[in-house]
Formats: sequence, structure tokens, C-alpha cells
Amino acid sequence: MRKSLENLAKRKPSGGRRIASRSRRSFEIDRYPNEASLGTTTTVTRRTRGNDIKASLKTAETVNVTNPASRRTTKLLIKNVIKNPANKDYERRGVISKGALLETDQGMARVVSRPGQDGSVNAVLVQS
Repeated sequence: MRKSLENLAKRKPSGGRRIASRSRRSFEIDRYPNEASLGTTTTVTRRTRGNDIKASLKTAETVNVTNPASRRTTKLLIKNVIKNPANKDYERRGVISKGALLETDQGMARVVSRPGQDGSVNAVLVQS
């Protein structure tokens, strides 16, 4: 079942139920978030509004890491998800989202892309 962005059935000041004046519009329906995690890379394509296609990652094993000092980008394997400031539960489950800290061969990298929306994991090397 999809979530909706708006609750159309409000309540009266007395606490009684009010019947919605209209039905739900299709543009008001939200989708469940696609939370990318560590594993062999699998992509999911979803239809969006306007018949566009959105590629989102289900699982990822590699990350495109940019070194700000040398300005070079390399594709590295993800060892572990160290920290995710978006959500403590994401941290425990190892969900990769924007702002998450990943452990790679070259060191720690902070995710700057949105894997659940973009379909790729891009990160910047964190100088320690």
C-alpha cells in the first residue's frame, strides 16, 4: 500500500469524523523510500510522473570516490557503512544515503549523491 502526502479525512472540533470532499489524486500518492544497502549492485527502475524512468539502487558494492586534493575520481569497493547521520536505524542496518560515511581502500568517504534517487553512489574522500 502506498503512503499519501495528505490526510483528506479531517476531524471536527468536537472530535467527530468529517467525510473527505474528494478522492485522492494520483499526484498526491507518495512511494516508499528505496534504501540502498551494501551488497552486489542491483538497480530498480521505477516509473515516475510524466512517464519518466527513475533508476534507483537496491544494493551497491562500488562507489565513485573523488579525491579533492588530486581531483581524481576512482571506482572503489565499499567495505562498510561506518556512520549515517540521516538516521540511527540506517546506521545499524547499513543503509547508504546522502551524507553516509563509507569505508573504502583509500580511507573514509562521504556520500554526496542520493543512491535511492540517482542510481549511483558518488562520494568525496574525507581528509583525516
